[in-house]
Amino acid sequence: MNTVLAAKPDEAATKIPLLSWFEECTKDSIPLVGGKCASLGELISSGARVPPGFALTTAGFAEFMRAAGIQAEIAGLLHGLDHDDLDRLEKSSAAIREMIESRPMSIELEDLIGEAYRKLSVRCCQASVPVAIRSSATAEDLPGASFAGQQDTYLWIRGFDDVIHHVRRCISSLYTARAIAYRLKMGFPHDQVAISVGVQKMANAYAAGVMFTLHPATGDRSVIVIDANFGFGESVVSGEVTPDHFVVNKVTLDILERTISTKLMCYTVDPRIQKSVATEVPFERQSIQCLIDDEITELAWMAKKIEKHYGRPMDIEWAIDKALPAGGNIYILQARPETIWSNRQPAATATATASAMDYIVSSLLAGKRLT
Repeated sequence: MNTVLAAKPDEAATKIPLLSWFEECTKDSIPLVGGKCASLGELISSGARVPPGFALTTAGFAEFMRAAGIQAEIAGLLHGLDHDDLDRLEKSSAAIREMIESRPMSIELEDLIGEAYRKLSVRCCQASVPVAIRSSATAEDLPGASFAGQQDTYLWIRGFDDVIHHVRRCISSLYTARAIAYRLKMGFPHDQVAISVGVQKMANAYAAGVMFTLHPATGDRSVIVIDANFGFGESVVSGEVTPDHFVVNKVTLDILERTISTKLMCYTVDPRIQKSVATEVPFERQSIQCLIDDEITELAWMAKKIEKHYGRPMDIEWAIDKALPAGGNIYILQARPETIWSNRQPAATATATASAMDYIVSSLLAGKRLT
């Protein structure tokens, strides 16, 4: 779910669609679907393979609020609040969230979401496909404001009723005590903020991680660096394990370095509760490479395409879905510009270019064929 400064609800509802598939979104779609869903659409346009999904747009949010008829009650509960009065904030937040989550959607909106979820399940060849239902602030792009992390994310949701319920919960998370307090502190009017909710297929990963289109330790732009572990990428992103580490030549896609670590734990889904849980990696797998070389090469090739599309070094999260056949099971989950080395002087670029050329020349002199 993504939060944006909204047009007036009635205007938004008449001018923009209530629902939008990710492939219909671009970086210019932030007012419609917020930053996260717009970024996923932009990734798809770059040629990256992204878990499919759709977004309830800001107009869909406006339609929900219109049909619920609770704007006046919400305004009354928000009136006179102080961002330092935590007790009143919590009470008002609880009352507003209960109000939103208990209101039925309009038949039109419920049918739209239900039909989109059915199509997504068919597209994924799964009955009641498990999805992530996400909320995140996109007004964070505004000068002096950072709404990031103030709304909710729900994982491994499946079935029409649960999807509808958690979409409502995402909408209500616009009114967490933290979000209300932040808007009060920053002077953002509550009635000028709208929400977009993303519904996306869960990638049931047998391996996942991150990759950079430059070396994060040296700034060398001639290489792609991949860190990987079994299961979901959470263990790599959080630093809970020392992941397998691969350095790939950006020009030839040859694997220059590989460091295989002892991976004691990973995150997988518990089918009983449909949630991600930490589990021990079986002893016989702890010290083996979690990716085959073809997967490393394909990941590096995808990273090159994404970097070319955005025109700058990128920080990318990825996963390999065990429910899909090899050759079509590597998903890009998120990509953001790399900010540490990219903001420095371009000396690293010259060094990177030289190192790539050095590698090519030395390979040719050794009689190695470059593909």
